[in-house]
Amino acid sequence: MRIIDADGHVAENPTFAMEALKRWPDHVRLSNGQRPRLIIEGRSYPEDRGPGAGCPPEHGLTKAQGLNCATAEGVLADADRDHIDTMVLYPSLGLCVPSIETPEVAAGFARLYNEWIADFCAPTNGRLRGVGVTPIEHGQSAIDIMTEAKELGLVAILVPPALKTRNLDHPDLDPFYSAAVELDMPLGIHGAPGIHLPKIGVDRFTNYIQVHCISFPFDQMTAMTALVSGGVFERHPQLRVAFLEAGAGWVPFFIDRLHEHYEKRGDWIERGWRRDPHEYLRDGNIYVTCEPEEPILPGVIDVLGAEFIMFASDYPHWDGEWPESTRHLRTRPDISEEAREKIGGRNAQQFYKLN
Repeated sequence: MRIIDADGHVAENPTFAMEALKRWPDHVRLSNGQRPRLIIEGRSYPEDRGPGAGCPPEHGLTKAQGLNCATAEGVLADADRDHIDTMVLYPSLGLCVPSIETPEVAAGFARLYNEWIADFCAPTNGRLRGVGVTPIEHGQSAIDIMTEAKELGLVAILVPPALKTRNLDHPDLDPFYSAAVELDMPLGIHGAPGIHLPKIGVDRFTNYIQVHCISFPFDQMTAMTALVSGGVFERHPQLRVAFLEAGAGWVPFFIDRLHEHYEKRGDWIERGWRRDPHEYLRDGNIYVTCEPEEPILPGVIDVLGAEFIMFASDYPHWDGEWPESTRHLRTRPDISEEAREKIGGRNAQQFYKLN
């Protein structure tokens, strides 16, 4: 069985931040004091205090012994230890790009990251595949940078669950979605607390662990509501979107909730859905990642099938299971071999169009 990690992360090494400091000294700086943080446009990344607090960088990585995520060679060795054949790498610090407000800095930062992650993955013979970032708030610039990311060999574009002033069904984003379809570039919906995106429910908490409990599922439900009920898949029927890092257990409940609202009051949404939400799932618009140890995973497969579920490790972050993240996938007896192969790699291969 080929195992593809559909949502791993790269831990950007200091050279990336140092280059950003060098290029944009008027917009990017390091904080003073004992807790160094990157300050972009006056905002701390991450903001790990106050409402919606993010994770302090010094606590972000797993404490498992032997982690070696600083180089591509080290990541490959870590993948081998966890029986992973291919890893799709989302950013860590690079998650900040959609919230950078100065257009030229946002565009430059995105291009810097995309070139950096392409170079990081280049010597790995396709085993490490990078995900690009783009300043989605900035119109044509976001499309241009997504096009360049495709040319660099990046396999998807990160999109935040909600923008500062718009949801993901806003008409202004339709040219971006059209370009993604034309480029055959899938979108990975990925948020994180503390990176100055909308605080969906987490503004009531200042403790990072409480924030972490709420942020990922609420973010993904918000994004799915916008894309499904807002008619994005209706207007862009070939668009592929993955809802990441919230597990799979919420999906049957939430698809059913969307179904009920479509059935009873669907016509209340102008420019919205024209088909039952289950159809967008069956047509391959919607994918999610799972944690293989989720107790409810067999139930999700039973209700909705296994065609839309992808394995994810969240390597090398603190809440992942590395170096044991694939163990349940490989050994649990309560899913079929066919489902195991789809979740383990075949669905991710299809979503990301991997060889």
